[in-house]
Order: sequence, then C-alpha cells, then structure tokens
Amino acid sequence: METRWLDDDEQGTWRAYLWTTRLLGDALDRQLQHDAGMPYTYYMILATLSEVPERRMSMTDLAAQVYSSLSRLSHAVARLEERGWVRRSPHPDNRRVTMAELTDDGFAALAQAAPAHVEEVRRRLFDPLTGEQVAQLHGILRALWKGLDPEPGGAYPGIFGPEA
Repeated sequence: METRWLDDDEQGTWRAYLWTTRLLGDALDRQLQHDAGMPYTYYMILATLSEVPERRMSMTDLAAQVYSSLSRLSHAVARLEERGWVRRSPHPDNRRVTMAELTDDGFAALAQAAPAHVEEVRRRLFDPLTGEQVAQLHGILRALWKGLDPEPGGAYPGIFGPEA
C-alpha cells in the first residue's frame, strides 16, 4: 500500500493541532497548579467522582473515565488520599474490587478550584471563537471521536452532551 503523505495544508493543520492542544493542556495544568495546588489529572479525578452517585466508583471504572492506566490512577489516588480528598475502600459486595470515594474535603477542594479553572477554559478555548466556530469545533471533535472511541457508545456516554 502506498503511503498517503500529508499535503502542505494537512501538514500545517496537523502541526497546528498538536501544538495548540499541547499548549492548551499546559496552560490549564499551570492554572490549576498555581490557583489550586493540583495538577490537571487530580482535578479530573475529583470532577469525575463528583458527578457519580454517592461520589464513588470502582478504580477500574474511574481509570476508564479519566483515560488512565490502573497503576497511574492508583498513584494519583494515593496522593489524593494523603490530602484527605479521596478514600479507597473495598466494594461492599466484592472485596476484590476497590472503590474510590470523593470526601467532603475533596469536594470542597474541587468546588474551590472549579471557578478559576472554568474561567481559564473559557478564556483559552471559547473566548477566541465565535459561536459558529464553537459549533464547528464541537462537530469536528464529534467526528474525530467516532473513530477514536475505544468503546463506541460505552465508556464515555454523554461526552458531547445530549444527542441532537
């Protein structure tokens, strides 16, 4: 099979995408480190736990939701436990399953971090775009996601909001 090389426009778009997403991720991580003393990964773990019933889920499900390996997640959760923001416990019906639970202190840390984080997301991602461009970006990301989702319709239900 012959290689389908990128043309100049595609190459420029690819590089712009790579650098833009890297710079955006770095900016959001810096903001959270500066304002809340936590890396973006910790914020995502806390936010994910805050959105599920009883603010608890299995470590396996949490790893899938934050797109992390179990070992990397376990290390991060250990740091969150040290801060008193998350606690681990055995599943009540299956002691082989470990549950992660957002504590009240963890929820408070998330609630304190969220306003500045949302403002940074707005400033860095949405403010430079028109409403039409936001809608186009949403459509583009949805199209890309369909080819990337490791569990189509599975691990990340509702990631794009309600279906239109």
